[in-house]
Amino acid sequence: MALKATIFKADLQINDSDKNYYNRHSFTIAQHPSETDERMMIRIIAFAMFASDELKFTKGLSAEDEPELWRKNLTDEIELWIELGQPEERRVKKACGRSKHVVIFCYGRTGQPWWEKGRAKLSLIPNLSVIYLDIKDPETLKSMVGRTMDLQFSIDSGDIWLSDGKNNVEIKIEYWMKAD
Repeated sequence: MALKATIFKADLQINDSDKNYYNRHSFTIAQHPSETDERMMIRIIAFAMFASDELKFTKGLSAEDEPELWRKNLTDEIELWIELGQPEERRVKKACGRSKHVVIFCYGRTGQPWWEKGRAKLSLIPNLSVIYLDIKDPETLKSMVGRTMDLQFSIDSGDIWLSDGKNNVEIKIEYWMKAD
């Protein structure tokens, strides 16, 4: 018997002074049975950093040919493709061929070794950005997961302050590579 995704409801208040973006977003997010709480929260953080009405969660881990999030234009062209973790170079190149801008969010201990190994080849791709999220307290981040989440994001000067009303987490944003 196959395991089913767990469904969560999230309400985000985003105050991004870096982009002058202040808005509230509510959505339902499905957590794949193999996805950790930390990874699901990274998807939500990625949404907050690139928030717009057009940015959508995809099938993610359930679909090999889709990113975690994407933004499409009115003609169904992919404007923004967001990946998490340490994707293979072949997948990154394919995504960059399909989208105007690709962003990879790295996090955790394995991010730096992945980047060091692939930096030379990946830095040749002009429409690729690589962001490392330095999460000061991953355990507190995971504790914010609940079937219903009310999260407040404050983004300012390359830092994210995330709160659920009880807990706070500081996240440093490091651009390892920015698209041209």
